[in-house]
Order: sequence, then structure tokens, then C-alpha cells
Amino acid sequence: MKKLNLPNRLTLLRLILIPFIMFFLIFPILPDTWSRIAGAALFIITAFTDFLDGFLARRLNMITDFGIFLDPLADKLLIFGAMLGIMVMNSSDAVFTRVFVWSFFVVIFRELAVTSLRLVVSGKANVVIPASFLGKLKTISQMICMVAVILEPVIIPDSKLIVSYCLIILMTLLTLLSGLSYFKAYWKHIDPNAELGTNETSVTLPVKGNKGD
Repeated sequence: MKKLNLPNRLTLLRLILIPFIMFFLIFPILPDTWSRIAGAALFIITAFTDFLDGFLARRLNMITDFGIFLDPLADKLLIFGAMLGIMVMNSSDAVFTRVFVWSFFVVIFRELAVTSLRLVVSGKANVVIPASFLGKLKTISQMICMVAVILEPVIIPDSKLIVSYCLIILMTLLTLLSGLSYFKAYWKHIDPNAELGTNETSVTLPVKGNKGD
């Protein structure tokens, strides 16, 4: 078995750090302020590896099938893990929890739907769906939202989470819109009224680091 290259090691590191982010957000071993700071700091470092592994893979020509598989999985688990940790950390705020749960549902639904779309389109038409501009905006909004929600009570204690609510709404809308854009662009491949085998075949090669699906 070959040794993992540097980009793949960074992707693997991202997976390893996710439980530590969740740990600081879920378990009150530190005062709330320090738990939030530690969780946010780890999230920012982990999110940075998301950019760095793709950049190095392209720059050093180290794109591998393993990286193409693991990279998007690590991205999604990072957001899922952070959102779960945030829900537990803010569980005493009933209004926030209800809003955030619905946002979490939208994020999960969108990711599962787009992943299923990719599998169907890839298998049926030999097409690999590339990341879109809206998809990249979605990813950026999710990461900014996670950091803001974690740190707002520390930075703006009396804000009543206004910034967090605004960013949650923005993130949820971009998540929905980016998902809809994929289905609009590739609907012909899954149209229930289309006859089997009538779709044209085209190929788009995947590139590790084409972030933000």
C-alpha cells in the first residue's frame, strides 16, 4: 500500500479533527466561553485544510481517486459535526434550537439529494457533475455561519444571536438554491418522463479541490 500524499493526509487530518470540534462544543469540560473559542479555533483550522488540500493537489499534481472520494466526504462531515455540536451547546435556547434544527434538516436533505443526483447521473450518462458557483458560495456561507454561531455569544454577548439568525437564514437559502440549481441543470438525466437511454452522454473529469458542491 502506497503512503498517502500530502493533500490526502490533510484530508484525513480534517476527518480526525471533526470529533475534537464536536467534543469541545458538546462536553462542558471548560467554561462556556473557552469551549466556544476552542471549538471555533479547531473548526477554522480544519476548514483551512479544506482549502489547502485541494490547492496542493492541483499545484503539485497529486490528484488521486482516494482524494476525490474522501475530500467531499470530509467536507460534509465537518459541517454535520459542527451543526450537531452547536445544537447541543445551544440546547437551552428553545427558539434557536428549533430554527437550527430546520436548517440542519435542509442541509442534510440537500447534501443527500445532490449526492444521489451525482451517483445517478454518473452511472446513467457517464457525467461527473462539477462544483458550481452557487455550490461554492454555499460552502463558504456554511463555514462562516458555523464560526459566527459559535462565537457570537463570546464577541457580542447581548446581541440575542441576531447575527447568527441572519447567517443561518442566508446559509439555508444558499443551500437550497445551490441544490435546486444542480437539479435544474441535470434534470434531463433523471426526468421520470424521459425514456431510458435517450440522454446524451458527456464526460466531465473530476478535479480534487473543485470545492463547494
